[in-house]
Amino acid sequence: MSIGIAQQLGPSEGLGPIGLHVRKIIEERIVTNVFRPGERLSENDLAELLGVSRQPIREALIRLTEAGLVRVMPQRATIVTRISVARVNSARFLRAAVERAVVREAALQAKPHHIAQMRALIREQTTAIREGDHARFLALDDDLHRAFAVSMAHEGVWRTLQNVKLQMDRVRYLSLPDATPASRLIRQHAAIVDAIAARDPDAAEAMMQKHLEELLSSLPRLVARLPEYFDSCDVA
Repeated sequence: MSIGIAQQLGPSEGLGPIGLHVRKIIEERIVTNVFRPGERLSENDLAELLGVSRQPIREALIRLTEAGLVRVMPQRATIVTRISVARVNSARFLRAAVERAVVREAALQAKPHHIAQMRALIREQTTAIREGDHARFLALDDDLHRAFAVSMAHEGVWRTLQNVKLQMDRVRYLSLPDATPASRLIRQHAAIVDAIAARDPDAAEAMMQKHLEELLSSLPRLVARLPEYFDSCDVA
């Protein structure tokens, strides 16, 4: 049953070519594991689901192939890739290097209104977890990390990380609520913001490193619990 592309788009997604909108919808469903690793995707089914022709679906799948989220087998099928542990670890390494630098600068440059916004986002995260809304928690997590970059006038740095962290995001959605306690993440967020407010770049950097290392402990547990979701070539 067609649900129509317009019904899938939020208010900020109404601009740009339809292929971009289609890609964003499919990408989100892969990242959030609505479309699961190893699942076959049909151009016809996706076109019917989203209420578009096959052409924007085909264009979107090409882009998602480049991003490593799907694998196209000519004349056979398009398959959601299994999560590559190696790519997840590479993304975490790169993200940690960039975001450590970001919070160092934020500790020197963030204005009081930036810090107030960060604290407000953490409060919203606490509410989301209290209400059991884990998807909202993760969306707010992205908003908070974007706020770190905005506070030092480099929002483009966060945008640059978006494609890099896609595989990492797939793990993030798998890890809540079981593998990584949200309360721990919120405490870490608060400690980062406290360090920024205290103008302590060393403490902000150290806490960001610790925060992003959570993946190192949760990832092996997820691989053990959901081996079918991960690329067997990466799993010892």
